[in-house]
Amino acid sequence: MSTLTVVRAALGDPLTQPLVRELTHEYVTRYGPGGHQEMARYGAEEFAPPHGLLLLLLRGGEPVAGGAYRRHADEATAEVKRMWTAAGHRRQGLGRRVLAELESAAREAGYRRVFLTTGPRQPEARGLYLAAGYTPLFDVRVEPAPDGDPLPFEKHLPTTGTAAAAAGKAPIR
Repeated sequence: MSTLTVVRAALGDPLTQPLVRELTHEYVTRYGPGGHQEMARYGAEEFAPPHGLLLLLLRGGEPVAGGAYRRHADEATAEVKRMWTAAGHRRQGLGRRVLAELESAAREAGYRRVFLTTGPRQPEARGLYLAAGYTPLFDVRVEPAPDGDPLPFEKHLPTTGTAAAAAGKAPIR
């Protein structure tokens, strides 16, 4: 396995095409045609600095995972969106790495809390967020309805140090 490189990108950059293509396919496969609307819901400006950010993990120059955040209605909160790991690169901890990098960048940008939701048909995402220390804002003892509401999570960010540094990760380049 080659080294991972963390890069900042803009939605619409050629490097983001695999993310958009695979996420759209994933959403449509799991939720039907509404997956297209979800992917079109937020424009590139939502994920652009100073209030947003889109990161990709590259291996050998190819994107293998990524994610983004945007400013939430609560200005001290970053909302994570567009979490993705390429199908051929799953189960390697890449989603956890993206999440740690996003948390670190959000904290450095002045955010104090991260909020995110995942769909009820994405148990692997639910597991990732629970394992990464996110607090579920729903009853985890109740099985979510397949066509139910998104499952919300939150995490309060540390005020000193960074999540990525604490996890021994490289800084954003």
